[in-house]
Amino acid sequence: CLDARGIAPAALDCIIVATMTPDRLCPSTAAVVQRKLGAIHAWGFDLAGACSGFVYGLIVATKLVETGAARRLLLCGGDRMSSVVNPKDRATSVLFGDGAGTVLIEPVEDESVGILDHVCHMNGEGELSLYIPAGGSVEPASAASVAESRHYIVQDGSAVFKAAVIGMAEVTEEILKRNDVAVADLAWLVPHQANRRIIEAVAKRLGLGLDRVIINLDRYGNTVGATIPIALSEWNERGRFTYGDRLALSAFGAGFTAGSIYLRWAIA
Repeated sequence: CLDARGIAPAALDCIIVATMTPDRLCPSTAAVVQRKLGAIHAWGFDLAGACSGFVYGLIVATKLVETGAARRLLLCGGDRMSSVVNPKDRATSVLFGDGAGTVLIEPVEDESVGILDHVCHMNGEGELSLYIPAGGSVEPASAASVAESRHYIVQDGSAVFKAAVIGMAEVTEEILKRNDVAVADLAWLVPHQANRRIIEAVAKRLGLGLDRVIINLDRYGNTVGATIPIALSEWNERGRFTYGDRLALSAFGAGFTAGSIYLRWAIA
């Protein structure tokens, strides 16, 4: 990411890592990234938004740059889901993957492009529909919790499917309506790669053809905080984006959380 822009790590002001599988509870993974990169002038922190983490992180990063709190910010979305998925649980083990992606956030001179608006929703009633029972302060790690496999992710599949389709469709519809963007004018929907059925159902609700929906989960699975940056990177490398293209980045995650970002592609 930095090499592609010809930027040295020491030029970074801030690092945000969106993850639900940090290296350790303390210190932050952002501190680890800073050390390994040699980004000696950067401060940073982790952001825990599960599958919505990258979208939430991008919103925070944008506001830091807009307010001048940071001029050049590295946003990382990454999760090692193999560390929290029970390989014996077929309901979850086939869904998730390990992955990471990064984006560099900087000011742009052309104010008609870049990140233009966002919408976020949250409904805490979904807390126990998608969660990891043990390992936090509510249920600290113990011999019993390990023996009972309570450190693996647990999911109510039907509840998550219904909430994810409604949640992602609603935030996408809201962001488009608020910015007077017709679905027909949207170049690409970049959805969180939860599973193909969810993505197809969201596209159907929006009236959007799958030819304008980025899907890559057949190669990586659900990499949680990494799905959207990986998708952006792949499509950018293939030359699929054009300067000024209208994109909606939409996600849904544990919590329940949901968010959508409206942007116009700013790389020529």
